[in-house]
Amino acid sequence: MTRSLRVAIVGAGPAGIYAGNILRRQVAEQGGEVAIDLFESLPAPYGLIRYGVAPDHPRIKGIVNSLHEMLDAGDIRLIGNVEIGRDLEVGELTERYDAVIFATGALRDAPLDIPGIELPGSYGAADFVAWYDGHPDVPRSWPLEAQSIAVIGNGNVALDVARVLAKHPKDLLSTDVPANVVAGLEASPVTDVHVFGRRGPGHVKFTPIELRELGEVPDVDIVVYDADFERAEGDAHAEALHASNNQVKVMTRTLNGWRTSPGSTGTGTASRRLHLHFLHAPVEITGDGRVEGMRFELTRPVGDGTVEGTGEFVDYPVQAVYRAVGYASSPIRDVPFDEKAAVIPNEGGRVLDASGSPIPGVYATGWIKRGPVGLIGHTKGDALETITNLVADANEGVLAAPVVDAVDGEEIFELLSSRGVEYTTWQGWLELDAHERGLGESFEAPEQYAGVVRERVKVVPREDQVSISRDGALARS
Repeated sequence: MTRSLRVAIVGAGPAGIYAGNILRRQVAEQGGEVAIDLFESLPAPYGLIRYGVAPDHPRIKGIVNSLHEMLDAGDIRLIGNVEIGRDLEVGELTERYDAVIFATGALRDAPLDIPGIELPGSYGAADFVAWYDGHPDVPRSWPLEAQSIAVIGNGNVALDVARVLAKHPKDLLSTDVPANVVAGLEASPVTDVHVFGRRGPGHVKFTPIELRELGEVPDVDIVVYDADFERAEGDAHAEALHASNNQVKVMTRTLNGWRTSPGSTGTGTASRRLHLHFLHAPVEITGDGRVEGMRFELTRPVGDGTVEGTGEFVDYPVQAVYRAVGYASSPIRDVPFDEKAAVIPNEGGRVLDASGSPIPGVYATGWIKRGPVGLIGHTKGDALETITNLVADANEGVLAAPVVDAVDGEEIFELLSSRGVEYTTWQGWLELDAHERGLGESFEAPEQYAGVVRERVKVVPREDQVSISRDGALARS
């Protein structure tokens, strides 16, 4: 590599952090130098891990440990609480860095275009996930008023939403769930949560561990319906998946085990029930002024992985509907965006202009690059492709040198300060992290939660996160 590089990465979730770590390593292997600034719109890092994964998933949350090590090494500089397109323009980044990588993920709910979807009581899963994960930019309260709830979708997010809705708050309290979320869930009158999938039990998008955890929720019976399994019999595509995929075998065994469990008919002793319905296609949300029910058309497998309607319709009385049919990315001002696919148009991570030509020095990785598919670990391979192409472009002289002199690395902080932007740093995150852990250590369980130990209590308000981060970092400087 002929010269040192300065690279900005927008988004401090797994995709952005993996990209920075791979970039640092590749440049070092070639004997070069790189300065990496990681911009994040939130005051804290980790994106999807902190604000998109259910709090009762310690295994997935454990990914934070490896991300922490990458940032704590000091080779990647975190600049949080900075919104690109508001606090800094994209053009101001391209003027100061050899390359800019967008790793902003997918935060919106994908649409579900059926009648009644806009009725009060109809919600997007992404909004609910943001609430129970303590995202600072959503309301502190959530209208948990329904006894019977429908969750539309057969992926992990649908299971997360259903599990959190059905779970008793005391069984979440040992996690980092915020205090306002615990209070909201305590007031919930829910008794039944129904999860509906358009395809059969052999085509669910859950992972085996997610499905197994569902059956381990205290005082919640899992209810399945023989008619759904019988309608799926003879599905050649599902049978082929079962024969070739061990994960499908495990999940099929789990589902069939529930068919003979004591609570499978809804007559168990648990105070709450979580129903799994298959081969149900959503048709309409019904209600006079708010959600009062949900209509589905029963489907049957065609044999190629798809389903067709049977012409038979069923109605379920529910008072709330959560759609978990996928996420979608949001456009960034002055960056090309494919509205239909909800991604930044790119080829191997190289961002393309309207004519389909690569824009020198502009890249994308993660869900904003390829759509919200795959598990968190898949972003590593995704980032590797993008970074490999970026380094190749640098070696070939494709990247233009920055026009703003920022060699000392402080100019970007001076610019933000001149605009009154209260940016946060890695040292600030360490202060906030320690504060949240301290809140967990000092937690005194009320009588109904006697014996509960909390490792952390998440701080929710943005202004509090910023204040704790900046004040703590300043005190140590």
